[in-house]
Amino acid sequence: MKAKRPTQPGGGLSKPGGMGGGMGAGGNMGGLMAQVQKMQKDMQDAQAALENETVEVSVGGGALTIVITGHQRIRSIQINPDVVDTTDSEWVNDLQDLLVAAVNQAIEQSQTMAAERMEKISGGLGNMPGLGGLFG
Repeated sequence: MKAKRPTQPGGGLSKPGGMGGGMGAGGNMGGLMAQVQKMQKDMQDAQAALENETVEVSVGGGALTIVITGHQRIRSIQINPDVVDTTDSEWVNDLQDLLVAAVNQAIEQSQTMAAERMEKISGGLGNMPGLGGLFG
């Protein structure tokens, strides 16, 4: 009995030593490359836009407010003057704790915002193993 040559889905014969001829003479590879290039440009545009998008985080009932960009750069830190009490020795410690909490929350929210923007463009492709950050 002679061995059968493997077939591709759809009944076509696979090419010996090849990947099965799925694309033929160029096939739709040009269209795929155009899509990849468009996605890369869209990702670059979104990254640039994130520089100007901000997240505002307020802690301590409005005692401290931080504004941070989508690139995790602090734009401003505002301390509500109504909470400033230089006669209280614990005030500085409390303010420092609030500052740490606010910065950490601002960074987390900024990263979430950036990830959501990139996800909209890449549709999850950026997380595929082996692509090595091809999309951002």
